[in-house]
Amino acid sequence: MVLTPEEWVRQHFVQYLIEEKKYPVTLIALEKQMVIHNQKKRTDILIFDKVGNHDIIVECKAPAIKITQEAFDQIARYNLKLKAKYLIVTNGLVHFYCKMDFVNKTYIFLKEIPDYK
Repeated sequence: MVLTPEEWVRQHFVQYLIEEKKYPVTLIALEKQMVIHNQKKRTDILIFDKVGNHDIIVECKAPAIKITQEAFDQIARYNLKLKAKYLIVTNGLVHFYCKMDFVNKTYIFLKEIPDYK
């Protein structure tokens, strides 16, 4: 595996989830494949809850990539299918955390994601 800048961000964010937020390794999937509109797509990081539901989707960008609305649109498209409770977009330097509001079809920005319970 080649350590691209995006992969560096992914690996460090996974370590943050495990070490700081206490998410179990067994609930974290990397590059999970799915099909959206007959196209194969992959989530960078997908975290499941205790009963196997999608809990958090993480979209990783390289540090040199500015996080734009396009990154949020990408993760939102994934979430139309996955229905995760939280969305995260990070380039390793800047992180955006969102909690889904499915009733109002929007998301609420958070300062941090919750620790694993």
